[in-house]
Amino acid sequence: MKSIAATEQTPDARGRFGAYGGRYVPETLMAPLEELERAYEEARKDAAFRAEVDQALKDFAGRPTPLQFASRLTSNLSGPKIYLKREDLLHTGAHKINNCIGQGLLAKRMGKQRVIAETGAGQHGVATATVAARLGLECTVYMGTEDMERQRLNVFRMRLLGAKVVGVDSGSKTLKDAINEAMRDWVTNVRTTHYLLGSVLGAHPYPMMVRDFHAVIGKEAKQQILAAEGRLPDWLFACVGGGSNAIGLFQEFLADANVKMIGVEAGGRGPGLGEHAARLAAAAEFAGGKPGVLQGTYTYVLQNSDGQIAKTHSVSAGLDYPAVGPEHAWLADRGRAEYTAVTDEEAVHALRTLAVLEGIIPALESAHAVADVMQRAPRMSKDELVIVNLSGRGDKDMEILAKYA
Repeated sequence: MKSIAATEQTPDARGRFGAYGGRYVPETLMAPLEELERAYEEARKDAAFRAEVDQALKDFAGRPTPLQFASRLTSNLSGPKIYLKREDLLHTGAHKINNCIGQGLLAKRMGKQRVIAETGAGQHGVATATVAARLGLECTVYMGTEDMERQRLNVFRMRLLGAKVVGVDSGSKTLKDAINEAMRDWVTNVRTTHYLLGSVLGAHPYPMMVRDFHAVIGKEAKQQILAAEGRLPDWLFACVGGGSNAIGLFQEFLADANVKMIGVEAGGRGPGLGEHAARLAAAAEFAGGKPGVLQGTYTYVLQNSDGQIAKTHSVSAGLDYPAVGPEHAWLADRGRAEYTAVTDEEAVHALRTLAVLEGIIPALESAHAVADVMQRAPRMSKDELVIVNLSGRGDKDMEILAKYA
């Protein structure tokens, strides 16, 4: 694996990671994006702002999260020593609150009275609604009606927290369509509203900004594994939808060439276009992933031979998206990270295995990463160290899992 020098870790002045990223938006959004970029650059250099974010992560979100040795899973697989980064233990049940706290405080700093968000699995929507309630901001969340049906618990949670949840019944009725509606809202209400985007997607500065707010995951994990084992891990595993939890884990290790990074996408029902959501794994097996522009950024996108955006499928709503964060596309091109995919059935099996062996029910998204570790473990040695990012907990997925009983 190649290392990435520290000087290469930040996108360039145009917001590009190599060929990927940038700003592909209507003229009406250029000014608010430039305003956001200036505000973020000022805030990230402000020690008082950074301290406010850190304090909220500690007192409100519950950081640091543990790095737990999965002793029974390790024993059962007879392979590497496996550690779990427990982002599922954060307030609201997923890593999403890291970014929501950062962007929520930035919105307040910018004088915005309202935040809008999009959500697939609902965890970003819940985290946004939670932070908005904490900061006294009006909140509207857009969600595809298909996702609303399979994540009804999170819809109820958002409304209980005071958010307005708007169902999107166009297109595939999933995350892509929710993002479209959120962007339309932002165009109309830019003076009063901050678009609290939930992953390392969209136009610059969002991929950089969301990454930075999640980098705490990798910073903690590095300190914790050094304390526990006295050395760096050999492997990092994380699921990749847009890719925020994975980028958060990977970021601190990019310069460590001996640490292998595996991003696990949604293999869905199989390799045919429309049956999965594997963008970067597509080159090896899955159909449809190639560079293109979607919702503000140039990255790998699932598309047909005419360049039309393809439908996607995943048992996990949070991975069911046709594009991937531009930094992931760059890491894949550079050979710094490897991207693979597991099927719905494999993810469900991994979730059940972790529940029985470790007493942890992960989100279906996180279960994709566990599944890939389970598949690779027989080919690993017992002296290898693995960190798996458990990006969220599985409470939200009980109705889905019941269909697999």
